[in-house]
Amino acid sequence: MAGAAPLYRILQSQGFGSRRECRALIGAGQIRIAGDAVLDAERLYPLEGLAVNVAGIDWRCRSRVHVALHKPAGYECSRTPRDHPSVYALLPAHLVRRGVQCVGRLDQDTTGLLLFSDDGALLHRLTSPRHHVDKTYDVYCRHEVSDAMLAALRTGVVLRDDPAPVAAHACIRLDSHALRLTLDSGRYHQVKRMLAAVGNRVEALHRRAIGAYPLPDDLAPGQWRLLDDDTLDVLVQPAATMLKATASATSMPSTAADRMPPA
Repeated sequence: MAGAAPLYRILQSQGFGSRRECRALIGAGQIRIAGDAVLDAERLYPLEGLAVNVAGIDWRCRSRVHVALHKPAGYECSRTPRDHPSVYALLPAHLVRRGVQCVGRLDQDTTGLLLFSDDGALLHRLTSPRHHVDKTYDVYCRHEVSDAMLAALRTGVVLRDDPAPVAAHACIRLDSHALRLTLDSGRYHQVKRMLAAVGNRVEALHRRAIGAYPLPDDLAPGQWRLLDDDTLDVLVQPAATMLKATASATSMPSTAADRMPPA
C-alpha cells in the first residue's frame, strides 16, 4: 500500500502517545476505524485523512495540523508559564503532544486570534519579518484618539531604544477611544509602544486578524478550531478587508468598560 504506515506509528504521529502507549491503546480495543475495533498494531493505513476514533475521540489524521484559538486574557504563550496558565492548556493533549507551536506570541492580557502549527515552513512564513504578514488589532485606549495620533501612526513613530521609525500599515478610528491598527512587522510590545509614542495608552488589545483571516465570530474565548489548506492561503493575503468598518464596529459601546474585548 503506497504511502501507508503501521497503525501504531500513525497514532504516535498524531500525538496520541509513545509507540508503546499507542500499541497498548490498540491492544485494549480503544482504536476504531469505520466503527470497528482494530487490534493489529502493524496493520497498514494511509495517514492523510484517515478517520479514527481513539478512546472515544474522533480524529481525522493529518501530516501537518494548523489551529486557530480565541485567546482569552490571563494566559501566557509559553509551554513553561511563570505567572498565568499556558495557552497550551486550552488545546487537546494530543495536539500539544504532537508539537504544535504558537505562531508568534500575544501578551497575557491580549486577547484574540492566536494560531498554532507543527509546520515549520508555515511558522517561518508567518513570523519572519521578511514576509511582512499583516496582523490587525483592535486597540482600546485610555485617552481620546485624535487625528494627529492617527496621522503619526500612519507616517511612523520612533520607539524608545529603537531609532528607526515604525509605521502602521493601516490605521482607522473605530470610536473616540478605539482604533483598528494593522502592522506588517512584529517587535516587542509594538502596539503598546507605538500608542505610548503618540501620547496615549493601551487599555486593552485584541488581535482581530492575521492576513485576511479574521477571528471567526462564532469562536468563543478559549475555543479552538482546525484550519484547512484554503485558509492557509488567506493568512498571507493583505488585510485590506479587515480595515473596513463593520456594522459592529460602527456601533461601538459608549462606556470604556463596554468597549473592552471579551475576557
